Amino acid sequence: MSILDPLFVSFRDIITQPFINQLKKTSLTPNNVTCIGLVMAFLAGVCIGFGFLFAGGLFTVLSGLCDMLDGAMARNMGRVTVFGAILDSTLDRFEEAVIFIGILLFYAQGRVISGTLVTGFAWLASLLVSYIRARAEGSGLQCKVGIFTRAERIIVLSLGLLLSPFYHTLIPALIIIAGLGFFTAGQRLVNVMKAADRID
Repeated sequence: MSILDPLFVSFRDIITQPFINQLKKTSLTPNNVTCIGLVMAFLAGVCIGFGFLFAGGLFTVLSGLCDMLDGAMARNMGRVTVFGAILDSTLDRFEEAVIFIGILLFYAQGRVISGTLVTGFAWLASLLVSYIRARAEGSGLQCKVGIFTRAERIIVLSLGLLLSPFYHTLIPALIIIAGLGFFTAGQRLVNVMKAADRID
C-alpha cells in the first residue's frame, strides 16, 4: 500500500465532493476534466521551463486536483468506463512527462548538471513505478503496492516547486522522488514475482 493510502481516500472525498457537486451542474464530463488536467500540466511545464517555478507549482497542483476529480466524478455519476480509465492512465503519463521536460529545460538552460541528472532519474523512477503496475495488471496480476505512488510524487513535486523560489527545494524533492520511486519499483517487482510464482 501507498504510505498515504489510509488517509488519501478520506481526504480525496472531502476535497473533491464540493467540486463534484458544482461540476455536475455543468456539461463537463469526467473525460473533459481529465483533459483539463493535461492542459494544467502543460502550462506547468511551460512555466517551469521559463523559470517560473512557483507558477509551475500552482499548475501542478491544479493538474493533480483534476486527476483526483475525474475518477471521483466518474464514480459519483455512474460514468466509469474502460476508455475513461485508459485515457486517464495515458494522460497521467503525459502530464508527468511535460512537467519533467519543463524541469529538464530549466536546469539545462542554467547548465546545472546535477539538476538535469536528478530530474532524469526522477522521471525514470516515475515511469518504472507506473509501467510495472500496468504490465502486471495487463497480465492479470494485482499490483497496487508501494510506498511512493503517483499521489505522493505529485505532492512532493508540487511542494518542491512552490517552495523552491524561497528555499531551493526542487532538487531535494527530485531526489526524494527518484530514491523512493526506485524503491517502490523494487517493491512492485517483488510483489509481481511472488504473485506470478503462485500462478505458475
